[in-house]
Amino acid sequence: MTVLNDMYQYDLRILRWCVKSRYHHKFISCVRAVSRTGDGYMQVLLPLLVAIISQSLSFFILALTAFAIERLIYFVLKNMLKRRRPPDIVPNFSCLVQPSDKFSFPSGHTMAAFLLAGLLVAELGVIALPIYLWACAVGASRVILGVHFPSDILAGATLGSVILLGVIYAV
Repeated sequence: MTVLNDMYQYDLRILRWCVKSRYHHKFISCVRAVSRTGDGYMQVLLPLLVAIISQSLSFFILALTAFAIERLIYFVLKNMLKRRRPPDIVPNFSCLVQPSDKFSFPSGHTMAAFLLAGLLVAELGVIALPIYLWACAVGASRVILGVHFPSDILAGATLGSVILLGVIYAV
């Protein structure tokens, strides 16, 4: 249990550091906007747009398959592990947005963002690498807004990347 306790202590330190930035209204407005880009519509629109432009139905089918697997793993893990969100654990702490569900581990926004980033890099090549900056920003926004611990973000990024590799190598 010391590993989990150590992880929790690091989570709290990073979370508290991120909370210090929450008092700048313009910054928080930007963070909310970044977080909203991970709400799900990008995961449908960007693969569809890329498939239309590149005339690649196989890419769109790959993306749909990958996101179907990602959502399944997300729901199973979230409901099996049932890790409570920061405001439910940390005294005098609140979220700046309404979470989409009750539990925090793993971060679904981050999981989907890293999966999408990887899909775009796999299809478009090196030119799409900057999309990983967006995926990282989505993850960071979820911590700053108080709906996730940093380890939720790390798990989401890892799982999204692993799912991507699994789907690509299975096809």
